[in-house]
Amino acid sequence: MLLIGLLITCVIVISLKLIMSCLAIRGMASDEPTPRKVYHERQHFELCALHALNNVFQDPNAFSKEQLDEICSRLAPDAVLNPHKSVLGTGNYDVNVIMSVLQSKGHAAVWWDKRRSLERLCLTNIKGFILNIPSTIGWGVLTIPLKRRHWIGVRAIDNIYYNLDSKLKQPEIIGEALQLKKFLAKKLSSKNCELLLIVSSEVEVGREWKVGASPTNSISQLET
Repeated sequence: MLLIGLLITCVIVISLKLIMSCLAIRGMASDEPTPRKVYHERQHFELCALHALNNVFQDPNAFSKEQLDEICSRLAPDAVLNPHKSVLGTGNYDVNVIMSVLQSKGHAAVWWDKRRSLERLCLTNIKGFILNIPSTIGWGVLTIPLKRRHWIGVRAIDNIYYNLDSKLKQPEIIGEALQLKKFLAKKLSSKNCELLLIVSSEVEVGREWKVGASPTNSISQLET
């Protein structure tokens, strides 16, 4: 009787293992999509504009420092000190450079009038966002009590929006559309924050970045 009991127990254990193995294999063969890895460039010198652009496009090769420097030279060919970037050659590009380099990719930067309700954003037609915000200056553990202008990128990946600020150690989850609008509203509550919508040239021409028709925004000069 004892031997029969042991045999029955072994059969049950083996059957359970086979069932669990089958379930695991089915799980591995699931059609559920694998979450995409979020590309996030970290801050280097004063290249926040470059990082924001590449982060919005989710491509490390979308734009380069050489491209942005070439555009600066084209915008001010006779300038001894180029007004569109740092005199040290470390970056600190202004909005004119961002606008020009986006045009080379068939895209545009649309300035968002803060007087508009964020409910008018047509999120499905917007590739991403670039914000211009005040930020502290720091080298390693040293932080200087001064404010400089800083560009940060925001975009959705698999319907979840991320703050891709290059000064963050890793991407920061914002959430879905409702959380995005709360995030943008909080940023825009500061008088020193500006918002650019990154859209395709077709969307810009058709003014399809907003709900409802109104004249196209003219973009103003921003500090970097």
